[in-house]
Amino acid sequence: MTTTGRPVRRHRTGRVLLPSVVVALLVAAGTPALAGPVPPTAAGCPGQEQPPGPPAVEETAAVPPLPVPDPAVGGLAVCTEAHAGATPPPPVGVASYLVADLDSGAVLAARAPHARQRPASTIKLLLALVVEDLLPPDRVVVGTAEDGAVDGSRAGIGPGGRYTVEQLLHGLLLASGNDAAHALARELGGEPATLAAMQDTARRLGALDTRPATPSGLDGPGMSSSAYDLALILRAALERPRIATALLTPSIPFPGFADRPGFELGNDDRLLGTPGFLGGKNGFTDAARHTFVGATERDGRRVVVALLRGEPQPVRMADQATALLDWGVTAPAEGIGTLVEPGSVRPESPADPDAPADRAEGTAPVAPAGPGVPAAAVAGGVAAAVGLGAALLAVLLRRRRS
Repeated sequence: MTTTGRPVRRHRTGRVLLPSVVVALLVAAGTPALAGPVPPTAAGCPGQEQPPGPPAVEETAAVPPLPVPDPAVGGLAVCTEAHAGATPPPPVGVASYLVADLDSGAVLAARAPHARQRPASTIKLLLALVVEDLLPPDRVVVGTAEDGAVDGSRAGIGPGGRYTVEQLLHGLLLASGNDAAHALARELGGEPATLAAMQDTARRLGALDTRPATPSGLDGPGMSSSAYDLALILRAALERPRIATALLTPSIPFPGFADRPGFELGNDDRLLGTPGFLGGKNGFTDAARHTFVGATERDGRRVVVALLRGEPQPVRMADQATALLDWGVTAPAEGIGTLVEPGSVRPESPADPDAPADRAEGTAPVAPAGPGVPAAAVAGGVAAAVGLGAALLAVLLRRRRS
Protein backbone atom coordinates (compact mmCIF):
# COMPACT_ATOMS: atom_id res chain seq x y z
CA MET A 1 0.00 0.00 0.00
CA THR A 2 1.28 3.43 -0.92
CA THR A 3 1.18 6.03 1.82
CA THR A 4 2.29 9.59 2.20
CA GLY A 5 5.93 10.22 2.90
CA ARG A 6 7.10 6.79 1.85
CA PRO A 7 10.67 6.53 0.55
CA VAL A 8 11.37 6.25 -3.15
CA ARG A 9 11.81 2.64 -4.13
CA ARG A 10 15.06 1.52 -5.75
CA HIS A 11 15.00 -0.63 -8.85
CA ARG A 12 17.35 -3.18 -10.29
CA THR A 13 19.13 -2.16 -13.43
CA GLY A 14 19.91 -5.53 -14.96
CA ARG A 15 17.72 -8.35 -16.05
CA VAL A 16 15.67 -9.58 -13.16
CA LEU A 17 16.46 -13.25 -13.74
CA LEU A 18 18.07 -15.26 -16.47
CA PRO A 19 15.42 -17.00 -18.55
CA SER A 20 17.11 -20.37 -18.11
CA VAL A 21 16.81 -20.11 -14.33
CA VAL A 22 13.17 -19.15 -14.57
CA VAL A 23 12.44 -22.04 -16.90
CA ALA A 24 14.19 -24.55 -14.69
CA LEU A 25 12.37 -23.45 -11.57
CA LEU A 26 8.97 -23.37 -13.22
CA VAL A 27 9.42 -26.74 -14.90
CA ALA A 28 10.28 -28.21 -11.51
CA ALA A 29 7.07 -26.81 -10.12
CA GLY A 30 4.99 -28.31 -12.93
CA THR A 31 3.08 -26.41 -15.60
CA PRO A 32 0.59 -27.29 -18.33
CA ALA A 33 1.97 -28.94 -21.45
CA LEU A 34 2.26 -26.89 -24.62
CA ALA A 35 -0.15 -27.46 -27.47
CA GLY A 36 0.18 -26.64 -31.13
CA PRO A 37 -1.72 -23.77 -32.75
CA VAL A 38 -5.48 -24.22 -32.73
CA PRO A 39 -7.47 -22.93 -35.72
CA PRO A 40 -10.10 -20.28 -35.00
CA THR A 41 -13.49 -21.84 -34.28
CA ALA A 42 -16.70 -20.85 -32.54
CA ALA A 43 -16.50 -19.77 -28.93
CA GLY A 44 -16.38 -22.65 -26.48
CA CYS A 45 -13.28 -22.37 -24.34
CA PRO A 46 -13.69 -22.80 -20.57
CA GLY A 47 -13.76 -19.47 -18.75
CA GLN A 48 -14.62 -17.62 -21.93
CA GLU A 49 -17.72 -15.86 -20.55
CA GLN A 50 -16.73 -14.74 -17.04
CA PRO A 51 -13.89 -15.02 -14.51
CA PRO A 52 -13.55 -18.19 -12.45
CA GLY A 53 -14.65 -18.53 -8.84
CA PRO A 54 -14.59 -18.10 -6.01
CA PRO A 55 -16.16 -14.68 -6.53
CA ALA A 56 -15.08 -11.59 -4.66
CA VAL A 57 -17.50 -10.41 -1.96
CA GLU A 58 -18.20 -7.40 -4.18
CA GLU A 59 -19.50 -9.72 -6.88
CA THR A 60 -22.55 -10.97 -5.00
CA ALA A 61 -24.83 -9.07 -7.39
CA ALA A 62 -25.28 -11.14 -10.55
CA VAL A 63 -24.34 -9.42 -13.82
CA PRO A 64 -25.00 -11.11 -17.20
CA PRO A 65 -21.79 -12.15 -18.96
CA LEU A 66 -20.60 -10.17 -21.94
CA PRO A 67 -21.32 -11.73 -25.34
CA VAL A 68 -18.53 -13.97 -26.63
CA PRO A 69 -17.37 -12.93 -30.13
CA ASP A 70 -17.42 -15.73 -32.69
CA PRO A 71 -15.00 -16.01 -34.41
CA ALA A 72 -12.58 -14.94 -31.71
CA VAL A 73 -11.05 -11.45 -31.90
CA GLY A 74 -7.77 -11.61 -33.78
CA GLY A 75 -8.42 -15.21 -34.82
CA LEU A 76 -7.27 -16.48 -31.42
CA ALA A 77 -9.60 -19.32 -30.43
CA VAL A 78 -6.88 -20.86 -28.28
CA CYS A 79 -8.25 -22.66 -25.25
CA THR A 80 -5.00 -24.08 -23.89
CA GLU A 81 -1.59 -23.03 -25.19
CA ALA A 82 -0.09 -22.33 -28.59
CA HIS A 83 3.03 -20.68 -29.97
CA ALA A 84 4.77 -19.74 -33.19
CA GLY A 85 7.95 -21.52 -34.24
CA ALA A 86 9.59 -24.65 -32.92
CA THR A 87 10.88 -23.38 -29.58
CA PRO A 88 8.19 -23.10 -26.90
CA PRO A 89 8.08 -20.14 -24.55
CA PRO A 90 9.19 -20.65 -20.95
CA PRO A 91 6.44 -22.06 -18.73
CA VAL A 92 4.80 -19.60 -16.36
CA GLY A 93 2.49 -19.99 -13.39
CA VAL A 94 -0.53 -18.08 -14.70
CA ALA A 95 -3.99 -19.02 -15.95
CA SER A 96 -3.76 -16.80 -19.05
CA TYR A 97 -0.97 -15.07 -20.92
CA LEU A 98 -0.12 -13.55 -24.29
CA VAL A 99 3.10 -12.53 -26.04
CA ALA A 100 2.84 -10.32 -29.12
CA ASP A 101 4.89 -8.11 -31.43
CA LEU A 102 3.72 -4.55 -30.81
CA ASP A 103 4.54 -3.33 -34.30
CA SER A 104 3.37 -6.15 -36.56
CA GLY A 105 0.56 -7.18 -34.22
CA ALA A 106 1.55 -10.84 -34.54
CA VAL A 107 0.62 -12.89 -31.47
CA LEU A 108 3.65 -15.08 -30.84
CA ALA A 109 2.36 -17.24 -27.99
CA ALA A 110 -0.71 -17.46 -25.80
CA ARG A 111 -2.50 -19.48 -23.18
CA ALA A 112 -6.28 -18.95 -23.02
CA PRO A 113 -5.83 -15.37 -24.33
CA HIS A 114 -9.57 -14.60 -24.36
CA ALA A 115 -10.41 -16.28 -21.05
CA ARG A 116 -12.05 -13.61 -18.93
CA GLN A 117 -10.19 -12.83 -15.73
CA ARG A 118 -10.25 -10.06 -13.13
CA PRO A 119 -7.64 -7.50 -14.20
CA ALA A 120 -7.01 -5.77 -10.83
CA SER A 121 -4.94 -2.58 -11.22
CA THR A 122 -3.90 -3.26 -14.81
CA ILE A 123 -7.29 -1.70 -15.73
CA LYS A 124 -5.87 1.65 -14.57
CA LEU A 125 -4.24 1.86 -18.01
CA LEU A 126 -7.73 2.03 -19.52
CA LEU A 127 -8.64 4.83 -17.11
CA ALA A 128 -5.43 6.64 -18.10
CA LEU A 129 -6.53 6.57 -21.76
CA VAL A 130 -9.87 8.14 -20.82
CA VAL A 131 -8.14 10.82 -18.74
CA GLU A 132 -5.87 11.63 -21.68
CA ASP A 133 -8.88 12.04 -23.94
CA LEU A 134 -11.10 14.10 -21.63
CA LEU A 135 -9.09 16.04 -19.03
CA PRO A 136 -6.46 18.76 -19.59
CA PRO A 137 -3.21 17.92 -17.78
CA ASP A 138 -2.97 21.28 -16.01
CA ARG A 139 -6.47 21.24 -14.51
CA VAL A 140 -6.36 21.41 -10.70
CA VAL A 141 -8.38 18.87 -8.72
CA VAL A 142 -8.97 19.43 -4.99
CA GLY A 143 -8.69 16.28 -2.90
CA THR A 144 -11.52 15.11 -0.67
CA ALA A 145 -11.82 12.92 2.39
CA GLU A 146 -13.54 10.32 0.20
CA ASP A 147 -10.51 10.19 -2.10
CA GLY A 148 -8.21 9.46 0.81
CA ALA A 149 -10.54 6.87 2.35
CA VAL A 150 -10.59 4.45 -0.60
CA ASP A 151 -9.54 0.88 -0.01
CA GLY A 152 -6.23 -0.53 -1.16
CA SER A 153 -3.10 1.14 -2.51
CA ARG A 154 -2.95 4.94 -2.35
CA ALA A 155 -0.74 7.67 -3.74
CA GLY A 156 -1.34 9.94 -0.73
CA ILE A 157 -4.20 12.29 -1.63
CA GLY A 158 -5.89 14.16 1.21
CA PRO A 159 -8.73 16.62 1.78
CA GLY A 160 -7.91 20.11 0.58
CA GLY A 161 -4.81 19.01 -1.33
CA ARG A 162 -4.44 20.56 -4.76
CA TYR A 163 -3.31 18.25 -7.56
CA THR A 164 -3.03 18.70 -11.29
CA VAL A 165 -4.47 16.03 -13.53
CA GLU A 166 -0.88 15.31 -14.57
CA GLN A 167 0.11 14.64 -10.95
CA LEU A 168 -2.94 12.43 -10.43
CA LEU A 169 -2.06 10.49 -13.58
CA HIS A 170 1.38 9.81 -12.11
CA GLY A 171 -0.19 8.83 -8.80
CA LEU A 172 -2.44 6.42 -10.70
CA LEU A 173 0.34 4.75 -12.68
CA LEU A 174 3.44 4.99 -10.46
CA ALA A 175 1.90 4.12 -7.10
CA SER A 176 -1.25 2.39 -8.38
CA GLY A 177 -3.19 4.93 -6.36
CA ASN A 178 -6.83 4.02 -5.89
CA ASP A 179 -7.24 7.47 -4.38
CA ALA A 180 -5.96 8.99 -7.63
CA ALA A 181 -8.44 6.83 -9.57
CA HIS A 182 -11.26 8.06 -7.32
CA ALA A 183 -10.29 11.71 -7.75
CA LEU A 184 -9.96 11.38 -11.53
CA ALA A 185 -13.31 9.60 -11.80
CA ARG A 186 -14.91 12.38 -9.76
CA GLU A 187 -13.44 14.96 -12.14
CA LEU A 188 -14.70 12.96 -15.12
CA GLY A 189 -18.27 13.29 -13.87
CA GLY A 190 -18.55 10.44 -11.39
CA GLU A 191 -17.95 6.73 -11.38
CA PRO A 192 -20.80 5.64 -13.70
CA ALA A 193 -19.78 8.18 -16.35
CA THR A 194 -16.14 7.15 -16.01
CA LEU A 195 -16.96 3.45 -16.36
CA ALA A 196 -19.06 4.17 -19.45
CA ALA A 197 -16.14 6.08 -21.01
CA MET A 198 -13.74 3.25 -20.15
CA GLN A 199 -16.12 0.72 -21.71
CA ASP A 200 -16.42 2.82 -24.87
CA THR A 201 -12.64 3.06 -25.13
CA ALA A 202 -12.23 -0.70 -24.69
CA ARG A 203 -14.75 -1.38 -27.44
CA ARG A 204 -13.02 1.07 -29.78
CA LEU A 205 -9.73 -0.78 -29.20
CA GLY A 206 -11.36 -4.15 -29.92
CA ALA A 207 -11.06 -5.24 -26.28
CA LEU A 208 -14.41 -7.03 -26.17
CA ASP A 209 -13.54 -9.21 -23.15
CA THR A 210 -13.18 -6.11 -20.99
CA ARG A 211 -15.84 -4.71 -18.69
CA PRO A 212 -14.63 -2.30 -15.97
CA ALA A 213 -16.67 -2.40 -12.77
CA THR A 214 -14.48 0.11 -10.90
CA PRO A 215 -12.05 2.73 -12.26
CA SER A 216 -9.25 1.49 -9.99
CA GLY A 217 -9.38 -2.25 -10.61
CA LEU A 218 -10.89 -3.12 -7.24
CA ASP A 219 -13.24 -6.04 -7.79
CA GLY A 220 -16.87 -5.36 -8.61
CA PRO A 221 -19.87 -7.01 -10.30
CA GLY A 222 -19.03 -8.10 -13.83
CA MET A 223 -15.39 -6.92 -13.78
CA SER A 224 -13.40 -8.71 -16.48
CA SER A 225 -10.63 -8.45 -19.03
CA SER A 226 -8.31 -10.85 -20.82
CA ALA A 227 -4.63 -11.21 -21.66
CA TYR A 228 -5.47 -10.30 -25.26
CA ASP A 229 -7.34 -7.15 -24.24
CA LEU A 230 -4.62 -5.97 -21.88
CA ALA A 231 -2.10 -6.17 -24.72
CA LEU A 232 -4.38 -3.97 -26.83
CA ILE A 233 -4.80 -1.50 -23.98
CA LEU A 234 -1.08 -1.21 -23.22
CA ARG A 235 -0.29 -0.79 -26.92
CA ALA A 236 -2.70 2.15 -27.04
CA ALA A 237 -1.28 3.59 -23.81
CA LEU A 238 2.29 3.48 -25.12
CA GLU A 239 1.19 5.55 -28.12
CA ARG A 240 0.27 8.39 -25.76
CA PRO A 241 3.49 10.26 -24.91
CA ARG A 242 2.33 11.46 -21.48
CA ILE A 243 1.28 7.98 -20.40
CA ALA A 244 4.41 6.37 -21.83
CA THR A 245 6.57 8.93 -20.03
CA ALA A 246 4.74 8.45 -16.74
CA LEU A 247 5.20 4.66 -16.88
CA LEU A 248 8.97 5.14 -17.07
CA THR A 249 9.22 7.91 -14.45
CA PRO A 250 11.16 6.68 -11.38
CA SER A 251 9.64 9.29 -9.04
CA ILE A 252 8.02 12.72 -8.89
CA PRO A 253 7.47 15.35 -6.18
CA PHE A 254 3.88 14.92 -4.97
CA PRO A 255 1.89 17.61 -3.13
CA GLY A 256 0.97 17.29 0.52
CA PHE A 257 -2.25 18.48 2.13
CA ALA A 258 -3.26 20.28 5.33
CA ASP A 259 -0.27 20.09 7.67
CA ARG A 260 1.33 17.19 5.78
CA PRO A 261 4.26 18.23 3.59
CA GLY A 262 4.82 17.10 0.04
CA PHE A 263 6.90 14.00 -0.60
CA GLU A 264 8.60 12.00 -3.33
CA LEU A 265 6.26 9.52 -5.01
CA GLY A 266 8.10 6.44 -6.34
CA ASN A 267 7.35 4.00 -9.13
CA ASP A 268 6.39 0.49 -7.94
CA ASP A 269 7.09 -1.34 -11.22
CA ARG A 270 9.69 -4.03 -10.56
CA LEU A 271 10.80 -4.05 -14.22
CA LEU A 272 11.57 -0.35 -14.27
CA GLY A 273 15.21 0.09 -15.26
CA THR A 274 15.61 -3.26 -17.02
CA PRO A 275 17.16 -2.99 -20.50
CA GLY A 276 14.71 -1.82 -23.13
CA PHE A 277 11.69 -1.73 -20.81
CA LEU A 278 8.91 0.44 -22.26
CA GLY A 279 6.55 0.44 -19.29
CA GLY A 280 3.87 -1.68 -17.71
CA LYS A 281 1.37 -2.10 -14.92
CA ASN A 282 0.86 -4.73 -12.27
CA GLY A 283 -2.11 -5.50 -10.05
CA PHE A 284 -3.45 -7.67 -7.28
CA THR A 285 -6.67 -8.46 -5.45
CA ASP A 286 -7.54 -11.57 -3.51
CA ALA A 287 -9.95 -12.67 -6.25
CA ALA A 288 -7.88 -11.56 -9.26
CA ARG A 289 -4.57 -12.84 -7.88
CA HIS A 290 -1.48 -11.35 -9.53
CA THR A 291 -1.74 -9.58 -12.88
CA PHE A 292 0.77 -7.81 -15.12
CA VAL A 293 1.13 -6.26 -18.56
CA GLY A 294 4.37 -4.78 -19.87
CA ALA A 295 6.52 -4.28 -22.95
CA THR A 296 10.16 -4.12 -23.97
CA GLU A 297 12.22 -3.12 -27.00
CA ARG A 298 15.43 -4.86 -28.00
CA ASP A 299 17.32 -4.79 -31.28
CA GLY A 300 14.53 -2.81 -32.88
CA ARG A 301 11.78 -5.26 -31.90
CA ARG A 302 8.99 -4.30 -29.48
CA VAL A 303 7.19 -7.07 -27.62
CA VAL A 304 4.30 -6.98 -25.15
CA VAL A 305 3.35 -9.59 -22.55
CA ALA A 306 0.19 -9.87 -20.47
CA LEU A 307 -0.27 -12.28 -17.56
CA LEU A 308 -3.48 -12.87 -15.61
CA ARG A 309 -4.42 -14.86 -12.52
CA GLY A 310 -0.84 -15.66 -11.64
CA GLU A 311 1.03 -16.75 -8.54
CA PRO A 312 4.57 -15.62 -7.66
CA GLN A 313 5.73 -19.21 -7.29
CA PRO A 314 8.39 -20.43 -7.56
CA VAL A 315 9.59 -17.02 -8.76
CA ARG A 316 8.11 -13.51 -8.80
CA MET A 317 5.65 -12.37 -11.44
CA ALA A 318 8.25 -9.87 -12.65
CA ASP A 319 10.66 -12.74 -13.31
CA GLN A 320 8.01 -14.70 -15.18
CA ALA A 321 7.21 -11.66 -17.32
CA THR A 322 10.91 -11.12 -18.01
CA ALA A 323 11.30 -14.72 -19.17
CA LEU A 324 8.42 -14.31 -21.64
CA LEU A 325 9.79 -10.98 -22.89
CA ASP A 326 13.22 -12.56 -23.41
CA TRP A 327 11.58 -15.34 -25.43
CA GLY A 328 9.40 -12.95 -27.40
CA VAL A 329 12.19 -10.73 -28.75
CA THR A 330 13.86 -13.77 -30.32
CA ALA A 331 10.72 -15.62 -31.46
CA PRO A 332 9.90 -16.04 -35.17
CA ALA A 333 8.02 -13.19 -36.78
CA GLU A 334 5.01 -15.25 -37.83
CA GLY A 335 2.12 -15.41 -35.42
CA ILE A 336 -0.78 -17.59 -34.34
CA GLY A 337 -3.16 -14.62 -34.35
CA THR A 338 -3.24 -10.84 -34.58
CA LEU A 339 -3.67 -7.84 -32.32
CA VAL A 340 -6.47 -5.96 -34.05
CA GLU A 341 -6.24 -2.28 -34.86
CA PRO A 342 -8.46 0.27 -33.07
CA GLY A 343 -11.80 0.69 -34.77
CA SER A 344 -11.47 -2.49 -36.84
CA VAL A 345 -13.77 -4.60 -34.67
CA ARG A 346 -17.29 -3.78 -33.56
CA PRO A 347 -19.27 -5.82 -31.05
CA GLU A 348 -21.91 -6.50 -33.69
CA SER A 349 -19.43 -7.50 -36.42
CA PRO A 350 -17.16 -10.55 -36.84
CA ALA A 351 -14.23 -10.27 -34.49
CA ASP A 352 -11.63 -11.63 -36.92
CA PRO A 353 -10.47 -8.74 -39.14
CA ASP A 354 -9.61 -11.26 -41.87
CA ALA A 355 -13.11 -12.80 -41.90
CA PRO A 356 -14.77 -13.08 -45.34
CA ALA A 357 -16.85 -10.08 -46.39
CA ASP A 358 -20.04 -12.15 -46.71
CA ARG A 359 -19.71 -13.12 -43.05
CA ALA A 360 -19.18 -9.47 -42.11
CA GLU A 361 -22.51 -8.51 -43.59
CA GLY A 362 -24.41 -11.72 -42.88
CA THR A 363 -24.85 -13.97 -39.88
CA ALA A 364 -24.72 -12.74 -36.31
CA PRO A 365 -21.13 -12.85 -35.01
CA VAL A 366 -21.73 -12.95 -31.25
CA ALA A 367 -22.42 -16.27 -29.58
CA PRO A 368 -25.69 -16.09 -27.60
CA ALA A 369 -25.50 -16.44 -23.84
CA GLY A 370 -28.02 -19.26 -23.82
CA PRO A 371 -30.15 -21.41 -26.12
CA GLY A 372 -32.78 -19.55 -28.09
CA VAL A 373 -31.46 -16.07 -27.26
CA PRO A 374 -30.76 -13.91 -30.33
CA ALA A 375 -27.27 -12.42 -30.38
CA ALA A 376 -28.58 -8.90 -31.01
CA ALA A 377 -30.88 -9.10 -28.01
CA VAL A 378 -28.03 -10.32 -25.84
CA ALA A 379 -25.73 -7.51 -26.95
CA GLY A 380 -28.37 -4.84 -26.41
CA GLY A 381 -29.44 -6.15 -23.03
CA VAL A 382 -25.90 -6.49 -21.80
CA ALA A 383 -25.01 -2.99 -22.95
CA ALA A 384 -27.88 -1.54 -20.97
CA ALA A 385 -27.08 -3.59 -17.90
CA VAL A 386 -23.41 -2.69 -18.07
CA GLY A 387 -24.07 1.01 -18.52
CA LEU A 388 -26.17 1.35 -15.37
CA GLY A 389 -26.45 -1.72 -13.18
CA ALA A 390 -22.82 -2.80 -12.89
CA ALA A 391 -21.53 0.74 -12.61
CA LEU A 392 -23.92 1.77 -9.86
CA LEU A 393 -23.51 -1.46 -7.93
CA ALA A 394 -19.75 -1.07 -8.05
CA VAL A 395 -20.00 2.28 -6.26
CA LEU A 396 -21.33 0.50 -3.19
CA LEU A 397 -18.86 -2.34 -3.12
CA ARG A 398 -15.12 -2.48 -2.82
CA ARG A 399 -12.29 -4.99 -2.44
CA ARG A 400 -9.04 -5.05 -0.62
CA ARG A 401 -5.95 -3.60 -2.24
CA SER A 402 -5.57 -3.47 -6.01
